Amino acid sequence: MRSKSTRLFIILAGFFIANALLAEVIGVKIFSLEDTLNIPRANIPILGNQFSFHLTAGVLLWPVVFVMTDTINEYYGPKGVKFLSYLTVGLISFSFFVYQAAIFLKPSEYFTIGNGIENPDDAFKGIFGQGLWIILGSVMAFFLSQVIDVVIFHRIKKITGEKGIWLRATGSTLVSQLIDSFVVLFIAFYIGKRIQPGQGTPWTISQLLTAATGNYLYKFIVAIIMTPAIYLIHYAIEKYLGHEVAAGMKVAAMHDE
Repeated sequence: MRSKSTRLFIILAGFFIANALLAEVIGVKIFSLEDTLNIPRANIPILGNQFSFHLTAGVLLWPVVFVMTDTINEYYGPKGVKFLSYLTVGLISFSFFVYQAAIFLKPSEYFTIGNGIENPDDAFKGIFGQGLWIILGSVMAFFLSQVIDVVIFHRIKKITGEKGIWLRATGSTLVSQLIDSFVVLFIAFYIGKRIQPGQGTPWTISQLLTAATGNYLYKFIVAIIMTPAIYLIHYAIEKYLGHEVAAGMKVAAMHDE
């Protein structure tokens, strides 16, 4: 690692990939935002369903992923983001093959006895044995949202120039997370449950829209709240690289279509 820019790319890439992988693993848990914050549930009627914030635990990390996306986009251009997106999709896919191999292994009595957990192997399968359609939905949603984020980010930057960091970063994130929120649920719970029998009752369009709305509203609010963090990260990078180097990288990134 001879240059600071290379070292910085490795650090950003590490956060990007680690957060994406962690979000996939913890995403099997569905939690109530209102119960977590100890506030009354919204219970707003939408499309014939009672709307409340029932979210996947993965939403805790996706805002970090998208902030990393926009930061990498700013200094390394679309090629840098696309490279990491391809790599992350490959690593997520690889991780699920590893999980399935681990599930296939027959548990030892050292694993099943005396650990205080009833049916620990079933618990292991429940956490790591996500269904094929959930895997496909999450990977496709991630990839599509990343591509859209890159395009919108650079379209806004071409119009605003170096001004309006918040506009291109937050704006591209809000649109890309809209795609991410709906695509993953549509593939996993609307299409997948209809194509593959035995996966539970397929969701209706109204159920899909209600659940996706809650996920997107959460991401929307968090993206707005995290806007100051974008400026903080840019300030830290400028200080680390030096103004001239950072400015040169931004110019190069602008022409890296």
